Amino acid sequence: MQELFIGFTSFTWQAAVMIGVGLLLIFLAIKKEYEPMLLLPIGFGTILVNLPLHAVWEYAGEPGFLQLLFKAGIATELFPVLIFIAVGAMCDFGPMFKNPVMMFFGAAAQFGIFATIILAVILGNTIPGLEDFRDLRVASAIGIIGAADGPTSIFVAARFAQQYLGPISVAAYSYMALVPLIQPPVIRAITTKSERTIKMVARDEETPKSLRICFPIIVTFISGVVAPISVPLIGSLMFGNLIRECGVLERLSRAAQNELANIVTILLGITIGSSMSADRFLQPTTIMILAMGLVAFVFDTAGGVFFAKFLNLFLKEKINPMIGAAGISAFPMSSRVIQRLATAEDPHTFVIMHAVSANVSGQLGSVIAGGIVLALVPLLLGV
Repeated sequence: MQELFIGFTSFTWQAAVMIGVGLLLIFLAIKKEYEPMLLLPIGFGTILVNLPLHAVWEYAGEPGFLQLLFKAGIATELFPVLIFIAVGAMCDFGPMFKNPVMMFFGAAAQFGIFATIILAVILGNTIPGLEDFRDLRVASAIGIIGAADGPTSIFVAARFAQQYLGPISVAAYSYMALVPLIQPPVIRAITTKSERTIKMVARDEETPKSLRICFPIIVTFISGVVAPISVPLIGSLMFGNLIRECGVLERLSRAAQNELANIVTILLGITIGSSMSADRFLQPTTIMILAMGLVAFVFDTAGGVFFAKFLNLFLKEKINPMIGAAGISAFPMSSRVIQRLATAEDPHTFVIMHAVSANVSGQLGSVIAGGIVLALVPLLLGV
């Protein structure tokens, strides 16, 4: 009789809270349409892993299907790499080639990553209960949330801080989904109306096909020589882009953009959700990770804007500083947000092409930033 009601007797308030979190993510995915392809699987995975007995994770000493997926796809870093191939096949670097200066925004908008790493170490040395943040590897995994790039965050967290993979992944994808809510107030707070209405001229010249083909090969080679540990990230992204640009693998390009992206996204989302069990998630460190992820995101947005304002001190043709905020990796959502802000200020202000250029650069910049973190942290720690 006791076994009949074991589901009720083993249910805890902590599990109820986490199921509520899962339902909230599903609500945001369906009602608000915030990254539904990711938030819905993450939310449902959260519900599954917090049900009594946790049978989807482990039961009677045997691993459940979500644990098998976690070990096969997250612990081995397979899912993030496959996602990068799909993302590379979706990326069109043509706008960036037409506006080379926009590549600098992809670098400037990564400022929040390194600022948050420093902040995490400081907090780890000053606040009781956050001692784990003293570890530069954990601090780096938290800071990388600012890249606004879910796969990069997962990849780095899987290497440096698997115990915090759940909150780091959820924070990265949640803030990506909340770009339309986070970026506008930050941008308005640090720009003037006259700056937000600066007109820019789009370039129409065609990008040589040879450049499109050579670019992913050259980037991979340089990354492999300068920071070999970054090759799984950058190499998979560039491989996907080469499939897109070579012109002879149209079927593979479509498969990478559609079937591969969709299948891996489903598996990745529900597996991330499985890492959000109550015993691991309801901790003070989790709340702090979510808060610091937001700080990193805000710093990245502000860093890109301030960099544009700095360049305007020396340029005759001024840059609309809002474009700097598109240097984050949330592609193409951030560039759309920037254009909506521009037209809200002045219906005749069109900056979409420049914003897309910065946004594509940010996609590449976030992966490079992740590779730099993976290369530098072990070196600094003498590992």
